[in-house]
Amino acid sequence: MDRPEETETVSPTPVLDPTLLWSALGVDVSAEVLTRALTHSSFAYEQGGLDNERLEFLGDAVLGQTITAALYHRFPDLSEGELAKRRASIVSTQALAEVAVGIDLGAYLRLGRGEELTGGRSKPSLLADALEAVIAAVFLDQGPVAATECVERLMGALVEDADARSESSDPKTALQEWAAKHNKGVPHYNISHSGPDHAKVFVAHVFLDASTEPVGEGQGTSKKTAELAAASQALSTLRG
Repeated sequence: MDRPEETETVSPTPVLDPTLLWSALGVDVSAEVLTRALTHSSFAYEQGGLDNERLEFLGDAVLGQTITAALYHRFPDLSEGELAKRRASIVSTQALAEVAVGIDLGAYLRLGRGEELTGGRSKPSLLADALEAVIAAVFLDQGPVAATECVERLMGALVEDADARSESSDPKTALQEWAAKHNKGVPHYNISHSGPDHAKVFVAHVFLDASTEPVGEGQGTSKKTAELAAASQALSTLRG
């Protein structure tokens, strides 16, 4: 049996009155497209309808282009590689989630029961994806100029603070650069984990040269987060 038209099952209004969200965005967006931008796949799966994943895809492109242009003009003397590092820090999940929290985006999300029960409204990855979807909603509803202005309004402070964010969001690269500058070779990581498959905890130790003693240790819910934590601790230790 064919699945019924998904658009007919999506509520025409967000969970909350969008007035405050419009104010934070600096632009009004139609309820229909904004609702889709706020609809997580878990809600669409349980209730039927379209989720925000295609909008995330579009929003990611709009965001990347706007931030790239802003950095290009803000830092005229930086190389391509340095600009790329700063862009990565600004469009990272952590940075986007911080912006989303700042406009209380989590309160507007439409989540399935599972995500609701596991704190989905405060999950960084979910918030970052939703912000990208909202940016796409502005783009589709109000056009590229309005979308660019919205991104600049929401993330202009991150562009101005790009130097500091670049290192804090990518401590592995910063550690590698420190090691190269001090002739310490390439950092390498040893990873271990514990706990059941659905709740593993990863522990990373980072080493320099042929040393048997780690210069940093970190843990997280994934190998990547554990390595980032280890690199961050290593930088703090090495710089004293």
